[in-house]
Amino acid sequence: MPKSSDVLTAVTAWRRRAASRLVHRADRWVRETAAISAERPGPYRFARIGEGTRLGYPQGTIFGEPWIEIGSCCIIAEQVTLAVGMLPGLDMGPVPLMRLGDGVVLGRGSHVMASRPVTIGDNVYCGPNVYITSDNHSYDDPDEPIGRQWPRCAPVEIGAGSWLGVGAIVLPGTRLGRNVAVAAGAVVRGDVPDHTLVAGAPARVVRRWTPQDGWQPPLRSPAPIPPR
Repeated sequence: MPKSSDVLTAVTAWRRRAASRLVHRADRWVRETAAISAERPGPYRFARIGEGTRLGYPQGTIFGEPWIEIGSCCIIAEQVTLAVGMLPGLDMGPVPLMRLGDGVVLGRGSHVMASRPVTIGDNVYCGPNVYITSDNHSYDDPDEPIGRQWPRCAPVEIGAGSWLGVGAIVLPGTRLGRNVAVAAGAVVRGDVPDHTLVAGAPARVVRRWTPQDGWQPPLRSPAPIPPR
């Protein structure tokens, strides 16, 4: 006959397993229900959300959504901030300022900030914690706190098919061409040609592809995995 202590231990373990299943089931239900889509926009009134697009829950900070267009089949991960204007409640004019094309992926914790036009082309993939902004701090008056000085703003354009690695930063005035790869942690500003790889802070072109020569310098093949 089992001891009462063994029975109590077994019952406690069963209760914990049951509670764990219930908690995970409830969490899954909340995430599914609170995700944002064209059919279920929640409290947000975007200028457009395309079919098949999903904004994961919990969302990051979202405001100025009447000036945000999101294309079809986009994946916006959890804790992504989408913001138009310096603060909520501003009238940002007659046309959308933030446009995400079809098939855009924004990784967890990324930020897209716009007070000037920010355009992300079709099938742009961003890793986690990518920061894209049309606004930057200014430092014109050395006696005034930097945070109180009026920012400098310029449009941003990211060409279709590009890839932005983890923690990449895209500053105001940047124009990325098509199929540009931005290395993790790079800080990008200015014009970047099509079919290039940029890295560093500030970012510079480290590889370029042309139909005549392919990649220059050539891409290195990954080292083979030694057998065990």
